[in-house]
Amino acid sequence: MVLLGLAAFFYACLSLASHFSGGVSVNKTISLSLSALPTYTLYSLARMLAAYFLSVLFTLFYGRTAAYNRLAEKLMLPLLDVLQSVPILSFLPVVLIGLSSFMPTRLAAEIASVVLIFTSQAWNMTFAWYQSLTTIPKELKEATAIFRLNSFMNFKTLELPLGAIPLIWNSMMSWAGGWFFLMAAEIFTVGQQSFHLPGLGAYLQTAAFQGNIPAILIGLATLILVIILMDQLIWRPLLAWSDHFKLEMVENENSPTSWFLDLMSESAILRWSKEHVFSPLLEKLEQFTIRRIPPQEPEIQTNQRLGTANILLLVIISAAILYGSFQVAKIFVTLPNTQWVSILGAVLATMLRVIIALVIALAWTIPVGYAIGSNPRVAGILQPLVQVVASLPATALFPVLVASLIVINGGLNISAVILMLMGTQWYLLFNIIAGAAAIPQDLKYTSSLIGIRGVERWRSLILPALFPYIITGGITASGGAWNASIVAEYIQFSGQVHSVTGIGSIIAEATASGQFNMLLISTLVMIGTVVLINRLVWRRLYRIAEERYRLE
Repeated sequence: MVLLGLAAFFYACLSLASHFSGGVSVNKTISLSLSALPTYTLYSLARMLAAYFLSVLFTLFYGRTAAYNRLAEKLMLPLLDVLQSVPILSFLPVVLIGLSSFMPTRLAAEIASVVLIFTSQAWNMTFAWYQSLTTIPKELKEATAIFRLNSFMNFKTLELPLGAIPLIWNSMMSWAGGWFFLMAAEIFTVGQQSFHLPGLGAYLQTAAFQGNIPAILIGLATLILVIILMDQLIWRPLLAWSDHFKLEMVENENSPTSWFLDLMSESAILRWSKEHVFSPLLEKLEQFTIRRIPPQEPEIQTNQRLGTANILLLVIISAAILYGSFQVAKIFVTLPNTQWVSILGAVLATMLRVIIALVIALAWTIPVGYAIGSNPRVAGILQPLVQVVASLPATALFPVLVASLIVINGGLNISAVILMLMGTQWYLLFNIIAGAAAIPQDLKYTSSLIGIRGVERWRSLILPALFPYIITGGITASGGAWNASIVAEYIQFSGQVHSVTGIGSIIAEATASGQFNMLLISTLVMIGTVVLINRLVWRRLYRIAEERYRLE
């Protein structure tokens, strides 16, 4: 039903998109001067912040509903699988056409850009939040029931603290993913329309298209500076603050620290604000919820009945889905067999690149992620470096990579795998770091006391503790790799187009040329492939993590 519903939705939107030609384009000239960089950077930061705010709201509500409502979970998890596998460029006509119908083109393009960045940020955070909720120890749930906490207090004192570490690390990953796709979100083409939004991503893409290597390096240096400042002023303080949420009975001897957090804790202004403003407001909010919301434990709801209004709504939605599915089926039938063969071959080619990228990513992210997450000294050295490298938009470096490998036989395929790897491995690394940081210190001491070391320590403690986080990282990394294929398999450099066989290349070319029927078919084929993989592989591993590797 989810797949058919999405197919009907895409058909409706792309039917409108087929008539979207002419009119006024948002085609502002992007300056490559140094004086424009500060303003462009602020524009990009504003779009990233808006998208992140939407992602957090989506994560908290969507993940909690899916974790505690079995009936909703049957619909919401497949829908999440679908959404995280939809290529970012396939959202363009859908979002832009809908917004342009009732608002100015520039505003529609800005909101579309924010929504596109949101699609690169939300899914991994939602999966991490869902995983943390489904693996809460049962004795802690029983404690909240004994204390008669209502849903708000349960969220504040149990769910959010236990989900803090994975949420913070996946927030860092979401920002890295947003930077990765920033170039595609600020300059894009839909049919005959071209949209250029001023920003750091547009600056880098314009420099890459013109082959201006100095401008690319200056743009990357600006991005690195922004990433380092965010690491020191935001992420490192949050990680140091979240360390006291670890589920352990023994305090870590080498807890993470932050000079900025220490500085803020000594601030008289902030101390006064906390004591006289924030704490009283929070207390009033808690008292309000205690009076208005009855005590309850968020039990998983299984047996639920649909009311008459819901049944009527379901019938209407089903009829619309059936109609849209019929129209999509007609488009599928009219596609020549030769094109179907090429699409299926492209899917297999992209799948092979995704598998290679995942294997390479798993080989190095597990040991490195554990080292960073379990050793604050190593984290102090590698964490900023990892954030910088993960946040660098590989699409800005890709033209240089293509230029150097194009002379080699199969060089474009190698460069495509490298770019997919650069867009995939960080999902795994950041989740593994979060898992390593969440291993209780008392379990580490216990394993050392009874002499568990080396391979046995990895088999009995480290890998079981990391397993849920590896699965969360793997499912988002897999979707990220398929999504990255649209920029890895189709690239413009110095006025020329370079592409390799793959479903991402077909989607990118169909988007650029306005072939909406081909865009619809190739997008749905990719979605169906990713959902099938998630159902046969990742979802089963998720259940194993929930049943066997819960920390209790």
